[in-house]
Amino acid sequence: MENILEVKNLCKKYKEFELQNVNITLPKGTIMGFIGENGAGKTTTIKAILNIIRDYTGEIKIFGFDNKKEEKKIKENIGAVLDDMFFPEILTPNDINSIMKDIYKKWDSKLYFKYLDDFGLKKNKTIKTLSKGMRKKLEIATAISHHPKLLILDEPTAGLDPIARNEVIDIFQSFIQNEECSIFLSSHITTDLEHIADYITFINKGNIILSKNREELFEEYGIAKCTKEEFEKIDKKDFIKYKKSKYEYEILVENRKAFSKKYDVDTIDKITLEELMLLMIKGEK
Repeated sequence: MENILEVKNLCKKYKEFELQNVNITLPKGTIMGFIGENGAGKTTTIKAILNIIRDYTGEIKIFGFDNKKEEKKIKENIGAVLDDMFFPEILTPNDINSIMKDIYKKWDSKLYFKYLDDFGLKKNKTIKTLSKGMRKKLEIATAISHHPKLLILDEPTAGLDPIARNEVIDIFQSFIQNEECSIFLSSHITTDLEHIADYITFINKGNIILSKNREELFEEYGIAKCTKEEFEKIDKKDFIKYKKSKYEYEILVENRKAFSKKYDVDTIDKITLEELMLLMIKGEK
């Protein structure tokens, strides 16, 4: 399968934080969910991919082109939604259409205004009068309306109500239907990623600690629940992390079937992304 995005050994050092040898591979026609707590390195990674920060080491290739050396060949085919709105607040959606026509060769005004209508966005209202959710919708409409091949999205559904989130998720799923386009999506709303992501990549303290096919992740990983006596009989190499509660131990295991064959534990539940994050970050070893 052809890769649309390749990040190799990406490093970026700040005074109190460091990205360390981040490696990401996003195949064409897929969605990758990028997860991690605040300050883990998600936004720094995204800004490096978008060349907003350039003083990093490592290699980033998009559509097979070097991100630093061949930026012009890449830019036309990327759409981005960042956590902070990048349009001046005095502009209106109509103004944005006029600006984007001069920036992107494939800018599609008809498609853009269709999204505005679908989202209930008024064409002549200034951005400063829009709610956070409506601003996010405007960003999404703008990012998609020049027919990019890659969407880079940082918290694109933040501030949206459940109905609006479902509308946006449907748009993202339609976007990759032709199997030529891909999405790299950072989000704290893990339930969204559980439904749409093909791959899950988990970053913690500047390090990628897990990157898996979503179906394999949910099929293989699990949480075993046991008593203190049962826990003390389990070999440490057979689990990733554990959490102790008042009445039981919760153990994150990488292979539910193998674990259940080896140990007589009554309950091994399938994992959710929220549980995975909590145990990986806060669990003990």
